[in-house]
Amino acid sequence: MADYHFVYKDVEGRSTEWDDIQRRLGNLPPKPEPFKPPPFAPKVDADKQPKSKEWLDEREPEELEELEDDLDDDRFLEQYRKMRLAELREAAKAARFGSIVPITGSDFVREVSQAPSDVWVVVFLYKDGIPECGLLQNCLEELATRYPATKFVKIISTDCIPNYPDRNVPTILVYNNSAVKGTYVGLQKFGGKRCTPESVALALCQSDPVLNDGHGGSDSSRDNVIEGVRRKFIEKVVAQHEEREEEDSD
Repeated sequence: MADYHFVYKDVEGRSTEWDDIQRRLGNLPPKPEPFKPPPFAPKVDADKQPKSKEWLDEREPEELEELEDDLDDDRFLEQYRKMRLAELREAAKAARFGSIVPITGSDFVREVSQAPSDVWVVVFLYKDGIPECGLLQNCLEELATRYPATKFVKIISTDCIPNYPDRNVPTILVYNNSAVKGTYVGLQKFGGKRCTPESVALALCQSDPVLNDGHGGSDSSRDNVIEGVRRKFIEKVVAQHEEREEEDSD
């Protein structure tokens, strides 16, 4: 008669004494963790959440628009909703640009002449291979990032003005409301070959609020820009002076 061996198993999820022995001997893999379903969490209805300033801060502009009729009973939250919506619109407006956009002659009317009346456009005329153009472009790239409500575009000089002499580049044209408000030929007005973003900003804002960071009105914004540029210029001069002193001490 054959010799049969029986292995008795306990209910699913439990370990028998036989299994424990085999695991200690390395004949069985480690015991798997028992399955545990995730705790039940009822779905939160956003429309039924209590409204608060923090709750409104998390809403997108479209959602804030839809809440106009829902907050009529809460005067404070309705005023806060309007203020928050205005802030988001202003931020979106300020972020319209932020870099120098390359254009061609066929783009000029649409991108420059037909720009909205409240937008100042800085047009950079350049030619590849001219060192002064590269120097001024570096300054304008920093200013475009710093003042994203001002539109910066660049175009090859002869694409903008046929037969424009290379001796006149780089050139900056400043447009507002379809009209030329300023013309800067070469680097002389920006400090020559030692021009910096600060010196370019000061020259552009001498008579008009050309540079706009998206905050404040026109005249006050211009004054703030000039004051900010002067402060940055002084900080750079001081930093350079300290670096030279450290080098001399070494």
